[in-house]
Amino acid sequence: MASPSPSSHHLSLLAKPSPPPPPQPLGLRFRFPPNRSAAPSLSRPAGSRFRCSASQTGFFNRLGRLIKEKAKSDVEKIFSGFSKTRENLAVIDELLLYWNLADTDRVLDELEEALLVADFGPRITVRIVDRLREDILAGKLKSGAEIKDTLKKSVLELLTTKGSKTELQLGFRKPAVVMIVGVNGGGKTTSLGKLANRLKREGAKVLLAAGDTFRAAASDQLEIWAERTGCEIVLAEGEKPKASSVLSRAVKRGKEQGFDVVLCDTSGRLHTNYSLMEELVACKKAVAKVVPGAPNEILLVLDGTTGLNMLPQAREFNDVIF
Repeated sequence: MASPSPSSHHLSLLAKPSPPPPPQPLGLRFRFPPNRSAAPSLSRPAGSRFRCSASQTGFFNRLGRLIKEKAKSDVEKIFSGFSKTRENLAVIDELLLYWNLADTDRVLDELEEALLVADFGPRITVRIVDRLREDILAGKLKSGAEIKDTLKKSVLELLTTKGSKTELQLGFRKPAVVMIVGVNGGGKTTSLGKLANRLKREGAKVLLAAGDTFRAAASDQLEIWAERTGCEIVLAEGEKPKASSVLSRAVKRGKEQGFDVVLCDTSGRLHTNYSLMEELVACKKAVAKVVPGAPNEILLVLDGTTGLNMLPQAREFNDVIF
């Protein structure tokens, strides 16, 4: 029996081992398939440090959910703030649903309580309830539906009836100076921008004064309003500028360049803070030095959601600067 040849016997042992693969650089490497028409595939070496793990992807997903949940909770807080008012006013429907003449006094007393809790105020509430009582006793209102319709008309009449003085008192001397005042976040700068747009469309030459030197974005916001309305603007100069100096410069420019109206923005301030209210007095005196009798008007901006708290606001601002 023939023995296998030495060469064939030791072939696998004598074969030169294949060289190790060259080290792969860190990073991304593109590998193109033989078929050029196919899309290239993206491959990544095993030791690459540029790796997006599943845990990282989950982090961004969780972050997105947290942001979404936060926005949802903020919206819910806004609407929940009006839930108490809605519930109090819903009591009125229940009171009037089964109304009859024998329960007039009881129903009106409960109606009065519901209006007070809903922040209508004592004077307005008594005025509405007394009017309803007179109409019921006179036989004008004979059902709960009629009482409810009359109640709606009374509230609407109170909201739409104009006061005795609604026109701006701008006078005949140029420039007319108008100051916008109020508490923080009431909408002073926005109201000033809308007023500037109204006066500009009526043909007045309007100058805006960025007197809110406390809030960082106030000047930028007023600049946008100036650009939108086509009005000129006077901005604060230097570090820690005083509002009174800004308003003074604006009124001087308005006087020298023949502006019709100078609208003066001011910083928001709580009516309970004595020092801040005194700063507002300084602003009023500064413009009065330039134009005697100025400001022609001082407009107090009130937030409709503050309820009866707007009454002490109006009293305090009126005592200090009006």
